[in-house]
Amino acid sequence: MKRLWAPWRMEYIDDVENSKECIFCINNNISDKEMAKRLILEINEDYLILMNKYPYNTGHLLIAPRKHTGDFNKLIPNELLSLSLATQRVINSLQEVMSPHAFNVGMNLGKEAGAGIAEHLHIHIVPRWTGDTNFMPVIGESKVMPQLITELYPKIKESLKKR
Repeated sequence: MKRLWAPWRMEYIDDVENSKECIFCINNNISDKEMAKRLILEINEDYLILMNKYPYNTGHLLIAPRKHTGDFNKLIPNELLSLSLATQRVINSLQEVMSPHAFNVGMNLGKEAGAGIAEHLHIHIVPRWTGDTNFMPVIGESKVMPQLITELYPKIKESLKKR
C-alpha cells in the first residue's frame, strides 16, 4: 500500500477537533470586520456563505443552513429550496469573478463520508479549471493556489450583492 502524506492538513484537523463552537452557527449581528476575518460572504435567516479557510482549490466556498444539523432529512422544503438557490447564486458569482471551466458541488454527510464538521451539514462549491489537477500535490506535496483568499473575498462578496 502506498501512502500519500499531506501534513499541511493537520492545521485544519487541529482547528476542527479543538474548536468548541460551530463555525456555521453565527450571530446575525456580526460586524463587517468580523465577517471578513471569518471569511463570511453573506449571512441571512436561511443560510450563510463563506470561503473555505482550507480550500481544495482557489474559490472553494461553503453554504450552510442556519439550522444546526448534520442530518439532511431534518431540513424542511423551504430550507432545501433556499440552499439550492444560494448554490445557484454562488456558482453564478464564481463564474463572473473567476471564469472557471467547471464546478464540483456536493456534501459529505457524516464523518465517515469525509465531513470535517459532521454536526452541521454544508455544501462545498469548488471551481475547477482544465489542468488544475497536476503533479504538484502528489509529487511536490504542494497545492498551487494562484490567488490569495483576501484578494478574492471582496470580489466574490460584491458579485453576490448583485444577485
